[in-house]
Amino acid sequence: MLYFTRWRALGIILTALIVCLCAIPNFFPEAQVKTWPAWAQRRLVLGLDLQGGSYLLLEVDSNYVKKERLDQVRDDVRRALRDAKIGFTGGVVVRNDAAEVRITKETDVQAALAKLRELSQPLGGLMGSSGQRDLEVSDAGGGVIRLTVPQAAMLDRLRKTIEQSIQIVERRVNELGTVEPVIQRQGNDRILVQVPGLQDPTRLKKLLGETAKMEFRMVDTTVSPDQAQAGRLPPESELLMSASPPPTPYVVKKQVLVAGGDLIDAQATFDQRTSEPVVSFKFNTSGARKFSQATQENVGLPFAIVLDNKVISAPRINEPITGGQGQISGSFTVQSANDLAILMRAGALPAPLTVVEERTVGPGLGQDSIEKGELAAYVGSILVVVFMLLTYRLFGVFANIAVAINVAMIFGLLSLLNATLTLPGIAGIVLTVGIAVDSNVLIYERIREELRGGRNAISAIDAGFKRALATILDSNITTFIAAAVLFYIGTGPVRGFAVTLGIGIITTVFTAFTMTRLIVAGWVRWKRPQSVPI
Repeated sequence: MLYFTRWRALGIILTALIVCLCAIPNFFPEAQVKTWPAWAQRRLVLGLDLQGGSYLLLEVDSNYVKKERLDQVRDDVRRALRDAKIGFTGGVVVRNDAAEVRITKETDVQAALAKLRELSQPLGGLMGSSGQRDLEVSDAGGGVIRLTVPQAAMLDRLRKTIEQSIQIVERRVNELGTVEPVIQRQGNDRILVQVPGLQDPTRLKKLLGETAKMEFRMVDTTVSPDQAQAGRLPPESELLMSASPPPTPYVVKKQVLVAGGDLIDAQATFDQRTSEPVVSFKFNTSGARKFSQATQENVGLPFAIVLDNKVISAPRINEPITGGQGQISGSFTVQSANDLAILMRAGALPAPLTVVEERTVGPGLGQDSIEKGELAAYVGSILVVVFMLLTYRLFGVFANIAVAINVAMIFGLLSLLNATLTLPGIAGIVLTVGIAVDSNVLIYERIREELRGGRNAISAIDAGFKRALATILDSNITTFIAAAVLFYIGTGPVRGFAVTLGIGIITTVFTAFTMTRLIVAGWVRWKRPQSVPI
């Protein structure tokens, strides 16, 4: 077991060397590392607790989700009854969690019930096994049909809204150029956002606080804003204010020509004529066709670009825009133009988000944590080194070399994965050092047992490694399983701890058994010892 072929020994040394070299970028300034080739730039990213950053806890407006669902039910009821040519009076009235409609003729009630029940879908999709429906349709008597949204259906819709919101929030935060943000669900209606390194929570809050519902509509030129404010607002139009100060009223038609969902790209650029920041956008094929048709039919008239019911810009259509591209101008700064482009690219949130908790972790606190962590690591390492030297002498030196390689390999692998290092992650590394030392202790104690049993030096070393192998594998496999469970179930810092612990287990098995054995085998081949200094 102490025999290594030349190629096998070379493979072990090269593997350890290459992995250890991956940790080198962490010892150089970030600006200098960025000048290196792309493959050599991978390094550890410090988490929010180590380098500071922004922390936001967002809450989805559940009342908005509920209202939107009931509005959708009302529109669906109108459309379904009109398609079936069934008359109803008084419109569709929304009360609490239900919508009610009164059928004009009593004889049409059963037909209306059958038609409206087609609007109800199995909760959870066709594969749902609960048997519940997302809409309960019942005869309330007197020709009134009631459509109720069950609580389970509302919670399911809120869950889907949260999942969709997390994707949008992630896209917006990633557009800021930050590294390894933490975005995860908390509870039924909240989203946690942690952005390491970002010291401007106001910008982040503004970026995530916008629903970003983008619409392109025509300006209603039949009435002036003053006339609309005086009460002469046409029913098909509404009065909106400008997004930029001073607030300017616009009468805008409710009909949406093109929705923001048809956008495929948006970039902050500069107007070639005025050199002012503008936002250039591009539609998909469907959006380009609708935009082209709308501009052809309304040459000479102004149209409004509306974001979250505020008019960003209301330019005049000088000629048909057929290329599916355009630009938005409107007193932008470079940053506000860039932020608007980010919102347009990331898409609209399905519901407004409210900031319920905001925190900024200063870099000073993170630096203090790093310094204390370094102090703890130095003190712990020195005590371990001294203990191993006093207890196992020369073999303690071999063990210390293996542990040092182990730690370097952990940092190398974490750098290779571009992992985020947090305080729990440091705890995982320190725990791994203890496990690595424990593995060496197991091997050495087995060797001592073999020596006490009367074996000669080389035979005792060989038997010691053989007998310790099963114990080392058993203990490390069980710990690795625990780390895998933590990673699968846990979130945030718990996952960080699980990652460093899992990687540490792999490197520990490699260094404690393979690397230490290689060093000992080299010593045996060189010295041909008659006794073991252990």
